[in-house]
Amino acid sequence: MSGILSEDALDTLFRHARTHNAWQDKPVSDETLYKLYDLMKWGPTSANCSAARIVFVKSKEAKEKLKPALSAGNLEKTMAAPVTAIIGYDVEFYERLPELFPHAPEAKTWFNWSKEWAEQTAFRNGSLQGGYFILAARALGLDCGPMSGFDMKKVDEAFFAGTTVKVNFLCNLGYGNPDGLFGRSPRLPFADVCQIV
Repeated sequence: MSGILSEDALDTLFRHARTHNAWQDKPVSDETLYKLYDLMKWGPTSANCSAARIVFVKSKEAKEKLKPALSAGNLEKTMAAPVTAIIGYDVEFYERLPELFPHAPEAKTWFNWSKEWAEQTAFRNGSLQGGYFILAARALGLDCGPMSGFDMKKVDEAFFAGTTVKVNFLCNLGYGNPDGLFGRSPRLPFADVCQIV
């Protein structure tokens, strides 16, 4: 792989992208959600474990199901968003490793020996995939509003009961209304964050 993305592309993915709190009354098609996943799935994970699991909350009924779990500050914007993605992770992701990592038949045993280790691995890789999700959404012209500020237990009970999936974070998706943006917040400079050793 070679080449550098254009400045416009880098602006779209990073420099000009914002966390949106208000949304245009414009739907997001199922086709776009399929495309989003088809991009994000290519991001690397440990042993290709692909631990992320996603529920796209679009319908009025599903939004009402999510509503009791939301904090007051996230309620209105989430109800107004065309889609809210519940980004979760499967703590038993290793069950799929025989198909996802076939060149190492023993890969399942790298993770299934400890529930704590498996969950740490699932959370780490599911979080990585959550980052890929946001970049894929932006690449497809969507705006994002990733957030905490919800009751994890209520989300798990409402959407993942009886499964091995747990919620990580929520991400509103749609076409943002710039009127709802806050002023751009600063970022830390290289010297405060990085070392080259």
